[in-house]
Amino acid sequence: MHRETLLLLTVATLLGVPLAAEAPPNIVLVLTDDLGYGDTGPYGADLISTPNLDRMAAEGVTLTSFYASASVCTASRGGLLTGRYPIRLGLVEDVARPTNDIRLLPEEVTLAEILHDQGYRSAAIGKWHLGHQAESWPTEQGFDYYYGLPYSNDMTPLALYRGRQPIEDPVDQTTLSERYVAEAVRFIEENRDRPFFVYLAHSMPHVPLYVSERFRGRSKAGLYGDVVETIDWTMGQIFETLDRLELDERTIVLFTSDNGPWWEGSAGELRDRKGSSWEGGQRVPLIVRWPGSIPAGATTDAISMNIDLLPTLVNLAGGVLPDTEIDGRDILPLLQGGEASPHEYLLFFQKDRIAAVRSQRWKLVVESYYRSVRARIGAATYHHPPGLLFDLENDPTERYSFTREHMELALRMRGWIDGAYSKLVGGELEDLPVWAR
Repeated sequence: MHRETLLLLTVATLLGVPLAAEAPPNIVLVLTDDLGYGDTGPYGADLISTPNLDRMAAEGVTLTSFYASASVCTASRGGLLTGRYPIRLGLVEDVARPTNDIRLLPEEVTLAEILHDQGYRSAAIGKWHLGHQAESWPTEQGFDYYYGLPYSNDMTPLALYRGRQPIEDPVDQTTLSERYVAEAVRFIEENRDRPFFVYLAHSMPHVPLYVSERFRGRSKAGLYGDVVETIDWTMGQIFETLDRLELDERTIVLFTSDNGPWWEGSAGELRDRKGSSWEGGQRVPLIVRWPGSIPAGATTDAISMNIDLLPTLVNLAGGVLPDTEIDGRDILPLLQGGEASPHEYLLFFQKDRIAAVRSQRWKLVVESYYRSVRARIGAATYHHPPGLLFDLENDPTERYSFTREHMELALRMRGWIDGAYSKLVGGELEDLPVWAR
């Protein structure tokens, strides 16, 4: 509890005066695009310098078993903003593009919409990637303000928008990260006296990579490293602003990625990269800083996913969860020093198919891709029914299967997958083609 709050409570108790509930925290949620698990200092980067993220970890909590809800952009962002597995949202066949109709549907309730009902002012700054249609635009999904790109920075046509108006085409991407944080700082300054929610979704290190001249050549990891160091600099700008406005202890800041690294970047010791349900595709950083309310320099290995951020932040804001099936859980106890995850298990998808399931210690993988062909690992053809069972406590690299030694456990975890098909996918495993069983 903050010192000022404790003093107010003491005075109120002595005088018999009722005290209003403490104001809900401001929220700054920073999402990077294709940043690898091993690309920052707190997660072991040795060629990229991230002093501001290092400071954030020293002053907050680092989660080492945190996952994106998908291994590609659109689905992962949908899961984050709704607290629901992307399969429920229909965001599984492809990412949103200028040429398709994939979008977040209006009936889905976003974190911004819930916070709006709690009196928050909300800004979406950066990459949206949840549909270009009018009803799916950020300002129709609960955000009061939008500045950014509607898609990934490699798609065309591509313009920079403020609200619904394009303001730059073609986009100068060399200063994009810097302009994003300038917009975030301005929004924070303008809303310092009321609760605010800033969703800062960087367009990089998704390719193509760009930096301004002042950041070029600074990293030992080439242009990719320069991009990450630029993003780290933007975090310093946010912390400086919160300190200057005396908002540090009133603001929770979260830093994560939408999936694992693509062509460049590091997944650390984890297996594979973006686009897969192996650890390197979906295990991502999450660092959380909230001085005075969560411990400093803490680390937790309890499993969690970006679908957990909505219920956690809604509960912090005093809001009410929507009347839909929310797959996420409140992880504030983890952030405050608790040890156990609220999840018995988490599901991992390849498009509309459940590819793996993880408990705290074990992960069962039943589907992957091999030379662009989907392979159902649990099938007898691959000699590992009912799947490959990995002990992530001792082997986070997913090298050695323990299915033969722990068949009963593997079958139980396979049962979780089979049961989820009727709940999430709308069918039974037996309905699938023979090759896919």
